[in-house]
Amino acid sequence: MNWYVVYTKSKWEKKVAEQLQKRGIECYCPLITQMRQWSDRKKKVEVPLFNSYVFVQLAESDRNSVFDTVGVVRYLFWLGKPAIVRDEEINVIKKWLNSADTIDVAVASYQIGDSIQLESGPFSAQTATIQDMTNTHYVLVLESMGCVLKMKIKS
Repeated sequence: MNWYVVYTKSKWEKKVAEQLQKRGIECYCPLITQMRQWSDRKKKVEVPLFNSYVFVQLAESDRNSVFDTVGVVRYLFWLGKPAIVRDEEINVIKKWLNSADTIDVAVASYQIGDSIQLESGPFSAQTATIQDMTNTHYVLVLESMGCVLKMKIKS
């Protein structure tokens, strides 16, 4: 069975994943913990790593069954076909999220548009293109995984 990417309504990722699991569909919604600040307090909240995306593992013949779930919009397509995510890529994401280590990557000597080979961490041996850089973050495009990562630069 393949992993497919389901596009959801905005801010519905966790609800869709919960509903899919209740229906017996194998799904994965990677979550990260972030500190959010309101006017009166700070709070740690779990937010999806990929906005509006939930990964589902289904047989090709069962792909339409996800549309019975409220909040599912469509499948993500790549080159005219439903995007398929390999098991290894899902495992890399899980390994990265479960890792207690924070990885430093220096991007000061790079420029936007440069193609780099990641040498360490959960995305090692992946080729990425630098899409954007700021003083605190950089954005990498992992074309082989079909995703964009926003990484914080440690000071």
